[in-house]
Amino acid sequence: MCQGSRNIKVSGGSSSVVKVVFDPVKAAGHQIDISTVIAAIQQFSGRQGLIPIQTDARQVQVELGQHFNHVDDVAGLVVSQLDGHLVLLKDIASVSLTVGKPNQYVQFGYGGGSTDVNQLNTAVSISIAKQEGENAIDVANAVLLTIEDLKGRIIPDSVTVNVSRNSGFTAQQKANKLIQKLLFATLAVVVLVFLTLGKRAALIVGVAVGLTLLITLFSSWVWGFTLNRISLFALIFSIGILVDDAIVVIENIHRRQQLFPMEPLKVLIPKAIDEVGSSTILATFTVMAALIPMAFVSGLMGPYMSPIPINASTGMLLSLIIAFTITPWLALRWFKSDAPSDDANPDSEETSEEHKASGHEEHDRIGLFASNILSLFVSHKRALRNQWLLFVGIVSLMFVVMILPVGGQVLLKMLPFDNKSSLSVVVDMPEGTTLEDTLSALQQLSDPLRKAPVVVDFQLYAGVNAPIDFNGLVRQYYLRQQPHLGEININILDKGQRDLGSHDIAKLLRATLLPIATKLGANIKIVEQPSGPPTLAPLVAEVYGPDAERRRETATKLERVLANTPEIVDTDTSIAAPHVRLKIVVDNSKAQYFGITKQQIQSVLGLLLTEQPVAYLHDQLGITAIPIIVSTGDSYQTDRDRWLNTKIQLPNGESVVIGEFIELVEVNDEGAIYHKDMRPVIYVVADMAGETDSPLYGMFAAQANFDEQNGETNWLYTQAPQQAYREAIKWDGEWKITYETFRDMGIAYSVGLVLIYLLIVAQFKNYMMPLIIMAPIPLTVIGIFLGHWLMAAKFTAPSMIGMIALAGIIVRNSILLVDFIESQIEQGVALQQAVIMSAQMRARPIILTALAAMIGATFIVSDPIFKGLAVSLIFGIAVSSILTLIVIPVAYYRNALKNTPFKTANYQTLNI
Repeated sequence: MCQGSRNIKVSGGSSSVVKVVFDPVKAAGHQIDISTVIAAIQQFSGRQGLIPIQTDARQVQVELGQHFNHVDDVAGLVVSQLDGHLVLLKDIASVSLTVGKPNQYVQFGYGGGSTDVNQLNTAVSISIAKQEGENAIDVANAVLLTIEDLKGRIIPDSVTVNVSRNSGFTAQQKANKLIQKLLFATLAVVVLVFLTLGKRAALIVGVAVGLTLLITLFSSWVWGFTLNRISLFALIFSIGILVDDAIVVIENIHRRQQLFPMEPLKVLIPKAIDEVGSSTILATFTVMAALIPMAFVSGLMGPYMSPIPINASTGMLLSLIIAFTITPWLALRWFKSDAPSDDANPDSEETSEEHKASGHEEHDRIGLFASNILSLFVSHKRALRNQWLLFVGIVSLMFVVMILPVGGQVLLKMLPFDNKSSLSVVVDMPEGTTLEDTLSALQQLSDPLRKAPVVVDFQLYAGVNAPIDFNGLVRQYYLRQQPHLGEININILDKGQRDLGSHDIAKLLRATLLPIATKLGANIKIVEQPSGPPTLAPLVAEVYGPDAERRRETATKLERVLANTPEIVDTDTSIAAPHVRLKIVVDNSKAQYFGITKQQIQSVLGLLLTEQPVAYLHDQLGITAIPIIVSTGDSYQTDRDRWLNTKIQLPNGESVVIGEFIELVEVNDEGAIYHKDMRPVIYVVADMAGETDSPLYGMFAAQANFDEQNGETNWLYTQAPQQAYREAIKWDGEWKITYETFRDMGIAYSVGLVLIYLLIVAQFKNYMMPLIIMAPIPLTVIGIFLGHWLMAAKFTAPSMIGMIALAGIIVRNSILLVDFIESQIEQGVALQQAVIMSAQMRARPIILTALAAMIGATFIVSDPIFKGLAVSLIFGIAVSSILTLIVIPVAYYRNALKNTPFKTANYQTLNI
């Protein structure tokens, strides 16, 4: 056992057993039945614990009882005596050391994508889990080193060891890839600052980002998060917003240097920070207010989502501290100043250089362009008409994009399919199928896999579950240990070595295997590794009703409707296939006449028809004890006449055939009855495969078809019927997680908006101002849905995360604009001029921070799971940032005209 490992399970293979094949005929000649034999074996092998006794001057341990040490000991066991002769076990049974009868099969084969010999081999599967808190990579590497060390010693050269799944290696690959993306995202943001503000500013921003990331990683460890795919994605997602504070501060220092080049840095830097300080603090806390409520999402999605808001919020707070401490200190050290000395009079310098301000601002082409556009809505002679056109245009555009999800141009889904390197084929044969027939079916289903160029290898599991993962745990695959159940685990080429995604391969595989399964009478399901929390199936319907017949009838109808609904595949129910059960009925009156009880008869029959270890042989050279199994053999167990003719010992020493007491009756076996929350239920499950690939659309389409064929039905979506006797169908599966997740995220979104509103009210002491500042939040919808449509991306839970984050990010831009307008008006600047100057002075930091966030998001757009998050950020920020530069100043201007008693003369027209 390797350090950090646990739950080691071995599947497949056969172990050595001492097989005692009991002969009922011979035993009857000696007036012995099987219960006597088993009792004799168990009595001989019984052993008590060591008893300490003291003799003379020392203490001795006394051992009571002994074990079987050799097969001959078992064969020579005295079972009974008859007429003065000893009856040995070998007189009434054959005793041999052999391989036990298999109750499971595991086989291994190579696919067309492998260069190894393409044939099926008998295999043994060993699954190893890690202990909680251990590093999966370290445990996996330790297991592989142990295997290499055992080769040639315990593992013979003739045995080939293949690793069919290595979660540690997979985690390492993903972590290395994401760390690489994290570094590239950071570098890209630094390059952006370099191109716009210069190399010294870029270097300062790079140091600030690096420090923020390092401290955020440490805080993530303090929070108890591991370095995994989700936490790393949270950091990449945060890159764009973590640099915002540093960019705003360094850009304002850079701007003031251009305005007042003769001002000493020791004087200039505090003024620059003071100018944007309050707005930056407020903006940072608004972003945190938008993100933090997401940490309280409930259900299985909670652990998946919590690292994103917690890591991002922690990083934002740390970046704010660094922006106000490390960033200005580095600016003081590294920026060059044209001032003759740091002791110069700042007031005289500022006064003498005031006339240069406009000249320096001409270099800010972004600001000039933004102010020229804004002037069309503020100072132009047709400004009022332009404002109405802007309002109507935005409302119309929002209406158009909201039609996209309603019309199906943008599809809704919980989580998109990931591009994994493994698939599973779950095979259900009809109840009553033998283990060997199930294995034969698996082998026939695996034939196409041997030729498939994308398949590396596969494993067949008959009568035993495959190694359990999170998906198998939720779907209860550990219960799949019946002879008629099987599974095929398939490993495909790495995604870098193939053109098709794993979901597309799963579709092709389903089309290939379904005709074979139909011919074999098997029900198959192609199971992909889920991107997030697994469910019993993507589509799950729970059928409730007053009696078993009504539930069965409704479930059968629903399965038929699902099977005929476009894009719905892999339909199945928890109703067992019709099969026969043999029932042994004991005539209790006859049994009582002969002085034997019903329980004794049932006990003897149970011993005759089963194979259970009754004792163990302790071989001194063996690692484990060898079980001693007493059975009647296959020929006896398949011959019902021999059951009836078997004799059983009576209390008076005589014997009588069992057929005198019992009758064999064949009855229909209805299978297991499932219950959920103490209510009887039948499950109907299915999957989706087609253009939409979203269970939500299949669910509502099937529901409409069912109602059309069977009339109105009591459909439930969130909870089961209160009364068990009510007839109803409740949707579960992916729908339940989707509903709970989006419900909680909607609540988190609402709470975030309320917190943002309260923060802005506290800052501006005005109840109307927050509504103006928060006006761009609805504008994010334009970019989000438009982006999903253009990128052919589904709107998923990560998309919603991006939407929530955008509420805080966009409000940051509004705060920068409104704070600048307010400060200018306080200094006596005319309203029109202050409004237009806000776009001129704040356009560059807003565009820079927007580009930084968009650049960070581009590095996760290629990931199937987080593509929606990236699309929401990229397009949402792009559209809303541009509109914010116009909408916020215009909204402020209109509100000021309406509520502030300014004189008309104060609103002079500007020519910029």
